[in-house]
Amino acid sequence: MYVTLIIGVALIFLYIFYHFSTKKVRDMVDRFPGPQKLPILGNAHQLKTGHEWYKQLLDFASTYREQNAFRVWLANKPIICVLKPEYVEKILSSSKHIDKASEYNVLVPWLGTGLLISTGEKWRHRRKMLTPTFHFNILHDFVYVFNQQTRVLLDKLKVKAKTGPFNMFQDITLCALDIIAETAMGKTIDAQLTDSDYVYAVYRMSSLADMRMRQPWFWFDFIYDLFGYGKEFRTKLQTLHNFTNSVIADRLKHFDTKKALLVKQGLSGESVGDNKKPRLAFLDMLLYMSEDLTKLSLEDIREEVDTFMFEGHDTTAAAINWATHLIGSHPEVQVQVHEELDQVFGKDDRDATMEDLKQLKYLECCIKEALRLFPSVPNYARSIKEELHLEGDYTIPKDTTVIILPIGLHRDPRIFPEPEAFKPERFFLENSVNRHPYSYIPFSAGPRNCIGQKFAMLEEKTVLSHLFRNFNVKSIQKRSELKPVGDLILRPENGIIVELTQRE
Repeated sequence: MYVTLIIGVALIFLYIFYHFSTKKVRDMVDRFPGPQKLPILGNAHQLKTGHEWYKQLLDFASTYREQNAFRVWLANKPIICVLKPEYVEKILSSSKHIDKASEYNVLVPWLGTGLLISTGEKWRHRRKMLTPTFHFNILHDFVYVFNQQTRVLLDKLKVKAKTGPFNMFQDITLCALDIIAETAMGKTIDAQLTDSDYVYAVYRMSSLADMRMRQPWFWFDFIYDLFGYGKEFRTKLQTLHNFTNSVIADRLKHFDTKKALLVKQGLSGESVGDNKKPRLAFLDMLLYMSEDLTKLSLEDIREEVDTFMFEGHDTTAAAINWATHLIGSHPEVQVQVHEELDQVFGKDDRDATMEDLKQLKYLECCIKEALRLFPSVPNYARSIKEELHLEGDYTIPKDTTVIILPIGLHRDPRIFPEPEAFKPERFFLENSVNRHPYSYIPFSAGPRNCIGQKFAMLEEKTVLSHLFRNFNVKSIQKRSELKPVGDLILRPENGIIVELTQRE
């Protein structure tokens, strides 16, 4: 009895101490509008999952649009979401507020502190080092891989098209996984043709990381191991790291030829051009820049390769799927896509070249508009490292997590009239020239913008150009039936159901 009383009194004193010691922060956070909170729980009990979580975020964005921001409390942890381009710019353009939020720590066992998660001098040094690997002329050689893997996809789609409507989401995703494996690691994994433990582990780890990120009680390893998916997480982690390590080891054995080619190119991006010559992967460039593993260790290289694999397939696959659905839902748009493709390619079934892709201006507008409605990454989180005043009474306390919400930002009717309508012409040059640069951020923005956005756009244009050159696409689902799920990547809960007919 006395022990219980002592514990109870101690807890009361702890609560009183916390209440008064954090009053300034709580007052600053609560100047932002937000849903009604409860003591201790905050708003944690109100937050939903799956598609309902996506809808809830859109509801919050709509409710607090005029106030330009809102706050929620996860127990005693404040989170502020900003909805105004000027606020977004203050955060994303800053060289001070570049730290990813602590919620990303669940990815550290898999990705280490690679480019996605690292911060400070390590991030600055790594970003500067990796930027040349995305030089335009180096990307030029990846177009060959985009074409070859898309042809594997087309062969599968032609068979499935004969059976009536089908879900193409997984087919596109496996194609994107084959592309990133070959361009990032120089490894053909045949994800489109065979089952493998590695492919399954990539998918499962993404799901496990997302679930853990939104369940704070599982941020503690002991609780995650005891009551969560800790054992499965470690098993999949070992599969992924063993595979990447084996690829790196194999690449090192045969690196002399690649190194000579890289010395010749000097990472200036001189195109290999001839497909008979060895093509370079990101891994080759990392090995080259490591200077015999003195500047980058094997662990450094593995974490960047794993980061490329994680970031480089789901995002592009989602973008291609959403664009396919939207174009297939709007026959008048599809007619213009077909006209542009016919103008560039005629009746030739040849591979797309870099010059071809440059000419596909309308298709690019379609992709951009699809990313406006369904950005592959529905939100970004930063940790504010010093007090940040926005305007008026809005000041974000130090060490607060800030969410930038593209799914809300992109639906601001003050910037995008009829925000739910699919209108590729929004991105015609004359219609977007005066738009605030931080009102549309599918690849984030500022110093930590997506380093692979040119790679992604080239891949998406290549796959979609082949798809619409070969098929008329009819989307079977209504928009309301897609039920987007706002996980790490924005996916449709029910896939993308299409009916394909061969074009004459």
